[in-house]
Amino acid sequence: MTTPSRSTQFKALVARQPDNELFRFSLAQALLAEDRPAEVIEHLEFCAGKKADWMMPRILLGKALVGLGRRAEARPWLEQALQLATAQSHEDPERELRTLLSEL
Repeated sequence: MTTPSRSTQFKALVARQPDNELFRFSLAQALLAEDRPAEVIEHLEFCAGKKADWMMPRILLGKALVGLGRRAEARPWLEQALQLATAQSHEDPERELRTLLSEL
């Protein structure tokens, strides 16, 4: 008997509670770990829409879009994440985001 993948487990939770941003964020992380970036977009956009000050969905969304070759769409998400990183004194993400944005 095989164990269901993490994304399968979180998909079931999201199906039961589609408005739960923590389940959606966990699903997005699981999908990224499974190298399925195209599937994370809707979930990370949902998470970013639920909490204006939540930096991580914006970072992951920007990175996923860059990985999909959608650089122009990634830029605003990464810029928002940089503003949040700076405002929240998250120095490591701030450095990483500055580098990512300079490479776009």
